[in-house]
Amino acid sequence: MTTRSFFLAAIGIIAVCAAAVTAPGARAAAVDAWSPIKNINDPYIQKLGWWAVSEENKVSQSGALTFSKVTGGEQQLQDIADMKYRLYIDASSGNDKNGSYMAVVLEQANTRKLISFSMSRC
Repeated sequence: MTTRSFFLAAIGIIAVCAAAVTAPGARAAAVDAWSPIKNINDPYIQKLGWWAVSEENKVSQSGALTFSKVTGGEQQLQDIADMKYRLYIDASSGNDKNGSYMAVVLEQANTRKLISFSMSRC
């Protein structure tokens, strides 16, 4: 192998390594971004909102909220298989007072976790 061939091979290897180092950073920006849920009326999204309300009722041990509908939301890809949802939910309490709530749900493979549930300021 001549010096020139060795030099070109070394530059090629460096270029491949540099691309491999920068690619994950470029992907991470797309993974962290929140994007609107395109079809908020999708039965899966509505069921996810219902699940979040029922989970909040379990956590608070009050059973006071009754799910009405998901009115808006965003989703955030966590990695290849995990998705985080920010859902805006209409629900009513035991005294028939309607309210807007925001739930954050993390789905990982076959499990769900309610991250937060609060009154919505929207």
